[in-house]
Amino acid sequence: MKSLKSYFIFPIHFVLQMTNLGFWGMMIFCFGIMRFIIPINIVSKLLLRLMHFFYFTFSIFSVGMIKFFNKVNIEVKVDEELSKHKWYLIIANHISYLDIILLIRFCAEHTSPPKFFLKKELIWLPFVGIAAWALDMPFMRRYTQDFVQKNPHLKGTDIETTRQSCAKFLDSPTSVINFVEGTRFSPAKAQDRKSPFSNLLPPKAGGIAFTLASMGEQFSNLLDITLAYPQNADHPMRDMLSGDMTHIVIDVSVHPVHEQIIGDYFNNSGFRENFQVWLNELWVNKNTRMKTWMKGLKAQ
Repeated sequence: MKSLKSYFIFPIHFVLQMTNLGFWGMMIFCFGIMRFIIPINIVSKLLLRLMHFFYFTFSIFSVGMIKFFNKVNIEVKVDEELSKHKWYLIIANHISYLDIILLIRFCAEHTSPPKFFLKKELIWLPFVGIAAWALDMPFMRRYTQDFVQKNPHLKGTDIETTRQSCAKFLDSPTSVINFVEGTRFSPAKAQDRKSPFSNLLPPKAGGIAFTLASMGEQFSNLLDITLAYPQNADHPMRDMLSGDMTHIVIDVSVHPVHEQIIGDYFNNSGFRENFQVWLNELWVNKNTRMKTWMKGLKAQ
């Protein structure tokens, strides 16, 4: 019966989620075009505020449908009070595209509007790409080390993109989100990268180090967000659309942005080493929490 129910729910839920995404994505894009055509600062800010409203409304409807189609417990843990009028740097693990919806919804309730660092390929994703472009989200093009060696003029491209994006974020309170693993977790990727973690990929430090160097004094705090789907870890997006999602954990640890994590990551080897140790310790703690959730639910 569970399988038959899932087959019935999946197409209905999928169509409704895509309709929600398409509608609000096009609304954001249309007002983004207006913002581009009318380059007047006060008009631009008013239009951006309205686009953020659409952005948050998309996530509210999306998570509302998730709750309607799934008997799911969404457990949100935050260890300090947050503000919608402050800048935050958010680092998170990445398991599924569902992570993005949940993070937007979390920020709608707790923080300033979130901006993701996205892979360049996502600009072609229907509705998502055009909406992200309209909201001034940075698209990063990843090059392999071998490719950069053959094309040295491309070295530092991501850094320049980050620099330009950080300059835009200074205008209004923003929560900058970076999936520091660089891609979604899977056991195959963990094995390929020789990950020391059971539930995570090794973190990449360069992007957030440069963001901190560019905006460190602007950020009120660094938010370390751990996302977990303890009973649906293998296929969370499919299970959610099928009505089989049971438990979601969003655990938020609030950290100060102290001067020890702001520095020249690319030219100061001592700072780089210390920064990598600091980030790796966050990931060790994150992995420990995830293992605890997995064991706790299996015991139930």
